[in-house]
Amino acid sequence: MNQSSSVSTAAASSRQAGRREGLVLMLGSSLTIMGSTMVAPILPRLGAEFGPMEPRADLLVPLAITGPALAIALCAPLAGWLADRVGRKVLLVIATLLYALLGALPAILDNLPSIVGARLLFGCAEAAVMTCCATLIADYWHGEERMRYVNRQVVTIGLVGALFFVVGGALGEHSWRSPFFLYLLPLLLVPAMVNVLWEPPLVKRQTVEPRADEAGLAKVAVPQLVVGYLMILGGMILTFVMPIQAPMLLVSLGITSSTMIGLAAGLSLLATLVGSLMWPLLRRRLGIAGCNALLLGLMGIGMWLLMRSQSYNAVLVAAFIQGLGAGLLVPNVMAPVMNALTATTRGRGLGGFTSCLYIGQFVSPLVVAFVGAFAGDLRHAIQWLALVSFIAALLWVIVGLRARTHGQAAPVGSRQSS
Repeated sequence: MNQSSSVSTAAASSRQAGRREGLVLMLGSSLTIMGSTMVAPILPRLGAEFGPMEPRADLLVPLAITGPALAIALCAPLAGWLADRVGRKVLLVIATLLYALLGALPAILDNLPSIVGARLLFGCAEAAVMTCCATLIADYWHGEERMRYVNRQVVTIGLVGALFFVVGGALGEHSWRSPFFLYLLPLLLVPAMVNVLWEPPLVKRQTVEPRADEAGLAKVAVPQLVVGYLMILGGMILTFVMPIQAPMLLVSLGITSSTMIGLAAGLSLLATLVGSLMWPLLRRRLGIAGCNALLLGLMGIGMWLLMRSQSYNAVLVAAFIQGLGAGLLVPNVMAPVMNALTATTRGRGLGGFTSCLYIGQFVSPLVVAFVGAFAGDLRHAIQWLALVSFIAALLWVIVGLRARTHGQAAPVGSRQSS
């Protein structure tokens, strides 16, 4: 490494991330929830607009909403690789620009296949934004400070998602095109990203010393990483049982009011926020393994109550309990994954985490349908998934007890990466 590179690396390493960096990354992270919440309320209007002229509307209209999640699942590993090779900041700025432009593009398109194509490309940009924000959080902060920012990220995403769900629905009352123009708002965030964020020094060093990457791979806590991937994949499958299947059960109970169904979804979202806010205290009291057991237990109870519910109020109770567990999931799983990675592998590692998260969302209804084909109906399928959640919770109780017996602070490799 030459002298100028050494000086720049030393100067960068002396920088300390503070509230300004945190605010920019929290707002950047919130773009990921805007991807679906702003346009979900216009689904019926989109169908009414293109249904008569597009024979594949039944397939393409839902894909316009869910397509970005599939694109994120497929593109997040590539985004993570790019973040490790070209740098987090530059990729984040480019991805945010593409996010805004591709997000607003459907507002000026006049055919459904083009809209779906734009939404899929939008999902690729969203994957890069989500991966880079998570990676920079892991780069800038360590230990308890990192845990706090992970939690703030999840809470911010929930709050912004709730806000833009309402805003998108209100704008969609006038025209299905209007909510798409909201995607231009992130352009206001780009100057802050350019001026406030900075490239972590280890990323710069990697471009000069490629062999550092190979050394970094050897230090990754692979078992801890695999457990994190499996937890977020399975956890998201269980989490999305409630928002996707609860409306169907409400209709089967004779409740067809969109307002009442929306209230149930809103209560579940509120419970998710409560769970995220409770996570720091619960993690200190119970540890990572104890929180995993608790969140899986809560989701299992929520699904069990949903399966047995015979009234609207019973569904609300089930949604709230399941939402508490869902709110604990992402921060409790993301933090150990961050700690399992080295500075030069964080992009790829968190790209894989993002991919597993969105694969879980995408396949959740497919898993329910598959289990239901053997179980007999939707209620029995939910019952079996609740049992799986209880069994997984019991396994984490055992892991936590074994860790305490051996005097460990965390269940599956609690290393704090620098």
